[in-house]
Amino acid sequence: MTLTGWYVGYVIAAVVIVVVVAMVAIILALVRRISGVADEITDVLDDVRENTVLIPAVGTLNESLLSVVTHAAQARTALAGE
Repeated sequence: MTLTGWYVGYVIAAVVIVVVVAMVAIILALVRRISGVADEITDVLDDVRENTVLIPAVGTLNESLLSVVTHAAQARTALAGE
């Protein structure tokens, strides 16, 4: 009775298991790295959100500054007697 077929089968199964375990380990390492980068991106996006929350106020600020400049020009004209 020869058991060569069984030995070959066991060796092939062991190789397949080792390859699968190695691939899973690589995938898990990549997931950890992606998670770290995603956390950094989230922090940066939070900073951007905090720094840009006042952008809608720029339009109001521009209108106010235009009003100040207009009134200053009117005052200059009035003081010059024109």
